[in-house]
Amino acid sequence: MPLHIPAAPPPALRSVLAALGSPTAVREARTAALRSHQGPLSADQPLPVHVLSGIGQAGGPPHTRLAGWRFLVRGGERPVGAAEARLTADGWTFSHFCGGPYVTATEQALLQAESLTAAYQPRLLSVPELYMVTLWLHHDIASDGTTGLPAAGDLLVPLAPAPPGIAAHLPQRVADLLPRLTHRLTPTPLLGSTTLDSPALGSTA
Repeated sequence: MPLHIPAAPPPALRSVLAALGSPTAVREARTAALRSHQGPLSADQPLPVHVLSGIGQAGGPPHTRLAGWRFLVRGGERPVGAAEARLTADGWTFSHFCGGPYVTATEQALLQAESLTAAYQPRLLSVPELYMVTLWLHHDIASDGTTGLPAAGDLLVPLAPAPPGIAAHLPQRVADLLPRLTHRLTPTPLLGSTTLDSPALGSTA
């Protein structure tokens, strides 16, 4: 079923297109594939980037915040990088170009999601505490993509490279994956120190 990709804020898109049209900005990008590409570049498949924090901590449930909008940058038919726009006090502005494995992994996860039978709104969900990024398939396809929490029935598709023990590109329900992430980040209680008169030490007194 086709994904319901939310529309990016027009100023965010304009800022990215302006950066792509700037030879200086492209030349200074750290993404080699983007710098070396010959020909026009286009911004495609905008996804809101949400940051998940508060997992594994006492004092309240996990929460998310919108961090920006990320666009795949295409040179012809293939992605050569990504561009991100962020909201500042002056409005939406271009932030940076990025590359690496998450670019192709994002496209792969989107193709996977297209084959699902249910309708979803795709987002990116970053978990900085685990150095992890997932494609978040949200149930509310009418949302503008900027708000909302992962619901139990939403799907998370960990992008490669995923943390050890987490299968990349395996769609999992939030209700199944989130507790595992929480467990990883929950501090292990320290064992109480053993005193000299403890029975465990075999006191003969």
